[in-house]
Amino acid sequence: MISNDAMFESAIPGLPLISRGKVRDIYSVDDKHLLIVTTDRLSAYDVVLPQPIAMKGKVLTGISLRWFHMMRDLVENQLTERTIDDLIDDPVLQRALRDRSLVVKRLQPLPIEAVVRGYLIGSGWRDYQTTGKTSGIRLPAGMQQADKLPDTIFTPASKAPAGEHDENISFADVVALIGKPLASRVRDLAIAIYERAAGYALQRGIIIADTKFEFGLDEHGTLHLIDEVITPDSSRFWPVDQYRPGISPPSFDKQFVRDYLDTLDWDRKPPGPTLPADVLQKTSEKYQEAFARLFA
Repeated sequence: MISNDAMFESAIPGLPLISRGKVRDIYSVDDKHLLIVTTDRLSAYDVVLPQPIAMKGKVLTGISLRWFHMMRDLVENQLTERTIDDLIDDPVLQRALRDRSLVVKRLQPLPIEAVVRGYLIGSGWRDYQTTGKTSGIRLPAGMQQADKLPDTIFTPASKAPAGEHDENISFADVVALIGKPLASRVRDLAIAIYERAAGYALQRGIIIADTKFEFGLDEHGTLHLIDEVITPDSSRFWPVDQYRPGISPPSFDKQFVRDYLDTLDWDRKPPGPTLPADVLQKTSEKYQEAFARLFA
């Protein structure tokens, strides 16, 4: 049963709002902590659409929490013992925020997206078609769209300003930004986390084609896994039984929204169009199915 309890925007009296992103609202708690609220906002073609997707924020938070705990032997993460109940007293607001909020360490994010690919799709496929490479990595000739790569590859991206697309960069570019020791650590960790998660998901009927991680440093220079981890928003999840090379497989995210938007005469600029009720519901169901397959 899909809950109609959808949140487009959060509002928390007494906590300063730092930023309102495409999906997440971030509040200042104190000098060492932030509050991240994952709303039900959905963006397509870098435009935030006017209606929320019920349960989306709770699904993304729940999936990230499971992966954070599964990977904690590999790397420190942003989680703390504090909860939303420690910050506010209003029981109605507590209920609204409880399953979509994390009180996290205040860390310094690295200036890159740590993208990892196990399959050739998206911008990696587009780069390959033009150059035979992706992020400077030469790939075998004759590969098809959605082919499994011979090895997992690290294909980092620069962080673009809001409203713009990230751009693929090379490992040498990452070294120039953060130094070789840290760049190598981030690359090796990102691949290890992806491969552990991909093996787990494959046993549950989901291919994780690619994903992107964010990392941050504390005041001692200790590396932490931050933001979200291997969700349908930060990754491509494909059903094993519908996968075949040569096509872009269906995914567990906003596919129904994209398919609908592609039928419209819309210039992909704000404001975004209103979505029909069935598209909203099917999209919500797809997010929930991803969580159920992985962790139910």
